[in-house]
Amino acid sequence: MTIQFGLIGIGAGAAAALLFASVVSGSFLSIILFYLAPLPIMIAGIGWSHWAALIAALSGALALGAVFGMLYLFAFLAVAAVPGWWLAYLAMLARPATAADGKPAALEWYPPGRLVVWAALLGALVVLTAIPNLGLDADSFRAALRGALRKMLDIEAGGTLPGITNTERFLDVMVLAIPATAAVLATLTFTVNMWLAGKVVHFSGLLKRPWPAIPAMTFPRLTVASLVIAVGLSLIGGLIGILASVVSASLLLAFAVLGFAVLHAITQNNKGRPFLLGVAYASVLVFSWPVLALCLIGLFETLFNLRDRILRRRGPPALPT
Repeated sequence: MTIQFGLIGIGAGAAAALLFASVVSGSFLSIILFYLAPLPIMIAGIGWSHWAALIAALSGALALGAVFGMLYLFAFLAVAAVPGWWLAYLAMLARPATAADGKPAALEWYPPGRLVVWAALLGALVVLTAIPNLGLDADSFRAALRGALRKMLDIEAGGTLPGITNTERFLDVMVLAIPATAAVLATLTFTVNMWLAGKVVHFSGLLKRPWPAIPAMTFPRLTVASLVIAVGLSLIGGLIGILASVVSASLLLAFAVLGFAVLHAITQNNKGRPFLLGVAYASVLVFSWPVLALCLIGLFETLFNLRDRILRRRGPPALPT
């Protein structure tokens, strides 16, 4: 079994490393492949063992380090390997449950809501660890990020971008938006990859835990307090404000995911359900700002059990799995 875990881990690590390294080509497809880098590690961890995922993380990092250098090794560990291994480990974490009569019951598996919160925390952590590389105070960070944007967009000092009336204002907006946007993308990457890995393992028949009732997932109320504190700190400015905005963005996306779960639950048994859910997903993809409404739904659900109140009033069947 140890040899099997080792072989699976090495194979998954090679696949993850190739996905991660594809970004050097600079094509649009390579960007998509780059964001899928944690997927093989998560599949190995959920389908076989967290030891297989750990071997995948380490072997992939060593391979990238040998070919591209230490920068790629550490970047792979931070962006794909460690988060992929940890989420896979948590996903398969279980403890014995006790029935009402005191007799042993089925295993109690790690809740999907907490996995989403962990994905948000890891998404924020990835960005937080990168910020000090650009500067240890707000001014130096913004200046370094601005310089990196100029280099990436090939803008010389005093130059302009085609189609942009005020290049300097555009750069100001980008510098303000990039940290939070990067945190949102990282959180979304971990969440989607975790779901995809679970589906792949489930369809292959290797999933040892029952598929969780995602529409029924919940967040700890401490998550709301954490979001309130992060939003408050983000308003004070400076480097602390930048760091807090990263955490705020990640947690807000997590609450948006919970908001979607609530929508899936309360529209169950509704004839217009496909249309309603399609409009919700399409509006978020096209306009982005409706995600704030979903964040509010997730917040209200955590504070006031919104979903249970609606379902008790309607008296619907059990939540879908």
